[in-house]
Amino acid sequence: MVQILPYIQIVLSLLLIGGILLQRSEASLGAGFGGDGTTGNRFMRRGFEKVLFRGTILIAILFCLSAFASLVLSR
Repeated sequence: MVQILPYIQIVLSLLLIGGILLQRSEASLGAGFGGDGTTGNRFMRRGFEKVLFRGTILIAILFCLSAFASLVLSR
């Protein structure tokens, strides 16, 4: 298990990078200072965007668990 754990972490890290890069950023520089000007619920996700968001969270959790397992098993 200890031998394949680094490969699992590499795959999870690449999936995590891909998931983050595929997400659409709707905030511009002005939105960071409160000057967005849009109304309504800006944080509503639907369809593929929702699946991608939840999948990215799942991959991040799996990556953290694999890093923790690597730490524990290396002792």
